[in-house]
Amino acid sequence: MNQNSCFIDTGAFYAGLDTRDQNHKRSLEIWDKLENTNIGLITSNHILDELATLLARKIGYEFSALQMYEIYTDSEIHIERSNHTDELRALALFKKYADQKISFTDCISFAIMERLNIQKVFGFDRHFRFSGFDLLAE
Repeated sequence: MNQNSCFIDTGAFYAGLDTRDQNHKRSLEIWDKLENTNIGLITSNHILDELATLLARKIGYEFSALQMYEIYTDSEIHIERSNHTDELRALALFKKYADQKISFTDCISFAIMERLNIQKVFGFDRHFRFSGFDLLAE
């Protein structure tokens, strides 16, 4: 994993799947662009956990299960799992950014991205930009 990879945040997945989401159209445009590149797509099991719950609560549990299966079996998306070192780093970031109310899932994402040397993120969460990452959606 390197600078030629892009981390996919919950919002990118969700906006692409929910036609009512304010970022739906923009999400689909970016997904189309990413399909025509050789950029590695990476997310984490933490993001997918968050996404499954969000989809289930907002759209429906059956829809969520179907979409999660599609993501987990998509050979183009690498699912990175956090390790103990990532989680300790995330705890430090969680404390550092307490005044910004950045979620622990975001802090885990930051730690994984740091470890894998990933600068680009596809998502709509300003906390990534605040933390020094490049948001593709801007």
